[in-house]
Amino acid sequence: MTLGPLMVDLAGTALTEDERELLRRPAVGGVILFTRNFETPAQVAALIEEIHALRTPPLLVAVDQEGGRVQRFREGFTRLPPMARLGELYDRNPREALRAAREIGWLTAAELRAVGVDIDFAPVLDIDRRCCPVIGDRAFHAQPEVVAELAHAWSAGAREAGMQSVGKHFPGHGGVREDSHLTLPADDRDFADVRMSDLIPFERMIHQGLAGIMAAHVVFPRIAPEPAGFSRFWLHEVLRRTLAFEGAVFSDDLNMAGARVIDDPVARARHCLDAGADMVIICNAPEEARRMAEGLGDRIEPASALRLARLHGSGGITFDALRKAERWQSARRLVERIDIEPFLDMDL
Repeated sequence: MTLGPLMVDLAGTALTEDERELLRRPAVGGVILFTRNFETPAQVAALIEEIHALRTPPLLVAVDQEGGRVQRFREGFTRLPPMARLGELYDRNPREALRAAREIGWLTAAELRAVGVDIDFAPVLDIDRRCCPVIGDRAFHAQPEVVAELAHAWSAGAREAGMQSVGKHFPGHGGVREDSHLTLPADDRDFADVRMSDLIPFERMIHQGLAGIMAAHVVFPRIAPEPAGFSRFWLHEVLRRTLAFEGAVFSDDLNMAGARVIDDPVARARHCLDAGADMVIICNAPEEARRMAEGLGDRIEPASALRLARLHGSGGITFDALRKAERWQSARRLVERIDIEPFLDMDL
């Protein structure tokens, strides 16, 4: 069975029989986990092992483990700083910031691979334009070139731990005040402005082998009439043709307000896939997830399935063995030297 184009979520810390049935449907290709699915590293490792055992090839298992406000797994995991801290360090000492970014990327991915996670939806490639609270300190920096440098270092470390990177939120969420979880943000800039700023981190990461990109639920009305994740202009003309991206394209959550430009969930998923996404994500809407899985049927795009299959994690050791590794201990000490404040977990 090939990986389908739909990624779904789960209700709790163990699979229900209804969820097992859903995950066996041909249209499903992945599972995204949240804080509600996590109790301990051992528990989540067992959950992921069961998910992987349901299908061949195994379903992709993903999580948002950026650091700061957006870190789903915490108990037993390293408490990670928001990426803006690396940008602040870069302003003082670029060389040290790039080393820290690489080690934090490795540490993040190594801990996730130790429990079986395939994909971390990171790094954030948005630019901090000081106007978008939902991005804010999730972004590395206000300068696109610095974002690209730090993201490349982070991703290099993640690859060393056996995990590819999925950059987000293409073509950029940092230029709007609104939160796409709550509404559809509109960015009134023209293409030349976006091309010479927000697209720089994506373009440079693509040239360095970025394996995945998540599209934003942001509309650029002076450029294209639809939100980027539903736009053939953004996903095909710009991302595939102009930027020559050959990796996998993900939608952001199709249950977000910014995605509800199409009311019917199946039509919403199809529109996104027709625009150029390889996999669409639906969260916190189990009935819509089932309707999408049924409505998409056995829809499989061979090129998409191949791109998605390349995102399976590799390597990885047990959590106990990882904690004994010298690099893990060194990376933990590095994180402790970066000023980390307590953050409230939010399902962003």
